[in-house]
Amino acid sequence: MNDDLSWMLDSALEIPGALHAVLISADGLLMARTQDFDKDDADRVAAAMSGVQSLSRTLAFFCEDPHQAWRQTLVEFDGGWVFLISAGEGAYLGVSASPEIDMADITFRMQQLVAQLGKRLTTPPRENLGTGS
Repeated sequence: MNDDLSWMLDSALEIPGALHAVLISADGLLMARTQDFDKDDADRVAAAMSGVQSLSRTLAFFCEDPHQAWRQTLVEFDGGWVFLISAGEGAYLGVSASPEIDMADITFRMQQLVAQLGKRLTTPPRENLGTGS
């Protein structure tokens, strides 16, 4: 996990109603979390969000063009929202929020965060480090 990014993720919590933020890799590993969010919970959220984005990408055909790029997934619960966006190649930014969140404000802040972090959020594809015979 990259603690250097935690302070940047904390800026998402400046939006009234934002609760927690995590940065995850495509394979579900936690890369960073807001400072007030428990690590075990953040690890569990990272794994679940990896599955959510995978399922979301699979649904592109439902919009009549299977080659559309996935941009965001939004999940509503009785007690709030979960936002998930791409944060570079192989990385995703997730934010949880209360029902009172201004959806335009939080998605704008998330986009700002992704732009600020730029290449720091990009997770290169894993390479086969084994020796071939």
